[in-house]
Amino acid sequence: MTETRPLAGEVALVTGATGALGAAMCRDLARAGADVAVHHLGEEAAAKALAAELTSSFGVRATTVSADVTSWDQVAEAVAVVARELGTITVLVNNAGFMEPVRIVDSELADWRRTLGVDLDGVFIVTRHVLPGMLEMHGRIVNVSSQLAFKGAVDYVAYATAKAGVLGFTKALAREVGPRVRVNAIAPGPIDTPMVRPHATPEWVHARTRDSVAGRLGAPEEIGPAVVFLAGPGAELMHGQTLHLNGGGVMA
Repeated sequence: MTETRPLAGEVALVTGATGALGAAMCRDLARAGADVAVHHLGEEAAAKALAAELTSSFGVRATTVSADVTSWDQVAEAVAVVARELGTITVLVNNAGFMEPVRIVDSELADWRRTLGVDLDGVFIVTRHVLPGMLEMHGRIVNVSSQLAFKGAVDYVAYATAKAGVLGFTKALAREVGPRVRVNAIAPGPIDTPMVRPHATPEWVHARTRDSVAGRLGAPEEIGPAVVFLAGPGAELMHGQTLHLNGGGVMA
């Protein structure tokens, strides 16, 4: 560990790493010196390209793993692969997520379970398989929640429910495994990603940022530094906390 590479010697697993937000987190973790496992589901080419970029740009080791985060066996195998190729995971970023707009009155049980399966069950399953090694290595977990866990949103009841569950999981787990493992969360607001841009008319952006102080969408590159902080040596007193990265849309 050095002042400029505070995560040197760490092994980080980022789930959902091929999306814009996950990739930005991977870059910041690698910039800080961590070796990075790039998790994906069916996006092998993008994952390998990102891993190669991390190695060439930041001089760290990187590998890729594919798993459905709702599958106990697939996650167990992915964690084993990371351990073989990079070593014991000491930093976990539970970033994999799923959301789809659907009114509760139009929802089927399958819709509800699909969202909570990825966004909440997946956090438990990945954490469960990573945690035994972390308890020995004094690891750190950063769970990705959302400002919608605090505000709610029309059409996204299942998503908001799951992300609120992530916060409860974060607080309870922090008490259960701390201080040996630090467990915290981040709650981003709306982020400018390729998935969002086709919908981002001025009216669309205004509707989602009018309550914020910044008055704009966030950028993926503005989220990674908070993850590095929570994973790093300067956050020893952070246990069960949530960093609100939403431009003031939610103040706590």
